[in-house]
Amino acid sequence: MLPPCLRPGRLLPAPPTRPAATRGAAAATGGGPARGPGAGRAEQAHKVVASYKPSKFDRKILLWTGRFKTEEEIPPRIPPEMLDRARNKARVKACYIMIGLSIVACFAVIASAKKAAARHESLTSWNLAKKAKWRKEAALAAESKTK
Repeated sequence: MLPPCLRPGRLLPAPPTRPAATRGAAAATGGGPARGPGAGRAEQAHKVVASYKPSKFDRKILLWTGRFKTEEEIPPRIPPEMLDRARNKARVKACYIMIGLSIVACFAVIASAKKAAARHESLTSWNLAKKAKWRKEAALAAESKTK
């Protein structure tokens, strides 16, 4: 088991930063890029250990959600948060696809029901015909038993 500081999903501690006076002096003299106070810490706080090896299915999800363009671009190890975000995107896309297919199926059922109504067919008439057939078969079976 991994120590608590290396478990997936844990943020890495920010490296020690220079004192504010040194940072301001470097920015004023042109020794580095001009940043606001704490900008370096915010960038470092979101770095996560890439500790998850994606499976083939995970790689397909990463490609389908647009995180990477080709399978060769996917690194051997990725942060778990990246895969979580890709899975959530894939879940949402799948839900949208299912919603679209449900709407298409509804219109298909409506169209077939209108065609059946034009032929004067209904579920009630089908049920009555089926029960009449069963009664006829039962009567024939009863006749054959009595003979």
